[in-house]
Amino acid sequence: MSAGGFLDAVREEIRMSVERLGYDINVYKYLRNPRRTLEVHIPVALDDGRLETFLGYRSQHAAVFGPYKGGIRIHEGVTKDEVEALAILMTLKNTVLDLPYGGGKGGIICDPRTMSEGEKERLSRAYIRALRDMIGPKKDIPAPDINTNPRIIGWMLDEFLKSHPDYDFSVFTGKSPIIGGIEGRKDATGLGVAYVVREACRELGLKLQGATVAVQGFGNVGQGTAKSLARLGARLVAVTDVSGGVQNPVGLDVNSLISWVNETGSVAGFPGSQPITNEALFALPVDVVVPAALENQITAELAQVVQASIVAEAANGPTTPEGAEILHHRNILVIPDILANGGGVTVSYFEWVQAQQGGLKWSLAEVESRLDIYMTTAFGNVWAARSRYGVSMRDAAFMYAIDRLAQGMVERGWISKAR
Repeated sequence: MSAGGFLDAVREEIRMSVERLGYDINVYKYLRNPRRTLEVHIPVALDDGRLETFLGYRSQHAAVFGPYKGGIRIHEGVTKDEVEALAILMTLKNTVLDLPYGGGKGGIICDPRTMSEGEKERLSRAYIRALRDMIGPKKDIPAPDINTNPRIIGWMLDEFLKSHPDYDFSVFTGKSPIIGGIEGRKDATGLGVAYVVREACRELGLKLQGATVAVQGFGNVGQGTAKSLARLGARLVAVTDVSGGVQNPVGLDVNSLISWVNETGSVAGFPGSQPITNEALFALPVDVVVPAALENQITAELAQVVQASIVAEAANGPTTPEGAEILHHRNILVIPDILANGGGVTVSYFEWVQAQQGGLKWSLAEVESRLDIYMTTAFGNVWAARSRYGVSMRDAAFMYAIDRLAQGMVERGWISKAR
C-alpha cells in the first residue's frame, strides 16, 4: 500500500466510525485532514564539502484536548501523506489513552545510515530551526520516532532553546534523563505492548506464563516488547529484522539476542538459532505475534496464514485494512496500534508533566506502575466498546476515540452537535 493509500485507509476508518456512531458528517469533515502541514527544505553541509538539501515535514492534526504531540522520524521512505496519516493516528491514540493532547508527527526524507554523526546533528538542528515557530512546550511537543533517539532529541532541544530563552525543557520528550528525561522512556512502548497483551490473554483465557511470542522488527520497540513480555513470563521463539531472522522453538534469550544485535547490527546468525523469513514468522503457530516494524506488513495474503491467537500492533499501521478484515473474520484478536503502542506517548506525557512540575523526578517503579494503570484502563475501555458495538478491537478503538473527540468538539463549539 502506498503512503497515499495509508492516509486514505485512516480516513476511511474515521468515516466508518462516524457512520457507525450515528454522528453528523461534520465530525468526519473536521477529523479527516490535519489542521496544517509544514513542508521545509533543509540545507545541510556534508563532511565532504557538498551541500545537500533534504525535505522535511511537521503535521498537526486536531488539538481538541490539548497541544499537539507526536514523534519525528528520519527515514528514506517518509512522505507527506504518511506524516499526515500518522498525525491523525496520534490524535486517536492520545484520545484512547486519555492524554491531554492532539496529534502531531514529523519526518525528514533521509537515510541516516549513510550519514556521519556530525551530518545527522547538522540535519537535526536545521530541521528544528525551520520548525521553531511551530513547536513549543504548550503548542507542539515532539518526541523520538524511527531513527531518532535521545541524543538527536538533545540536539533538537538545544537548537530550539537558542531562540527561546525561557529554557523550558518540556518542549521535547524522549530526552536523556540527565537533561530532563524520564526513567523508563526507552522501553515504554514495548512495556505498554506487554501490558495490553497481558490483558488480552486474561480476556481470552490464555496463560501469558509460557506463551510463545514472535516479533517482527527488533529496533527499540521490538526489543522493548520482547524484554517486557519475557519479564511477564512469555517465551520469545522468533525474531526478524531488515537483515534476516532467527528462530528457536525452545526459546531465544532476549538479553543475549540484544547484545548480539548491538555487536553485529542484526539478529541474523544468532548462535543456537535457525534462520527464518518474515513470511514464515507470521505463519508460526505462536500465541502472540508482534509486528514492530513499519506500516502495511500484514497484507490480505499474509493475514490468511497467521496462526497466532493475538496480533499486537507495536508498529504504526502494520496491518492493511484488507488484512485486518481477514484477521477479524478468522477470530484472531488484533490489538490495534492506537492502543497497543500507546506506552511511549504515555510516558512522554509523564516526562512533560515532570518538567511542568519543575523537574520533580519520578522513579522507574512509579513510571511503570502509572503506565500499567493507563494501559490497563485504555484496554478495558476499548474492550467494553468492542462488546457494546459488536465490532473488532480496531473498530472499537476508533469508535471510542471519535466518540470522545466529537463530544470535545461540541463542548468547544467547533461543531454545533454530534448527532
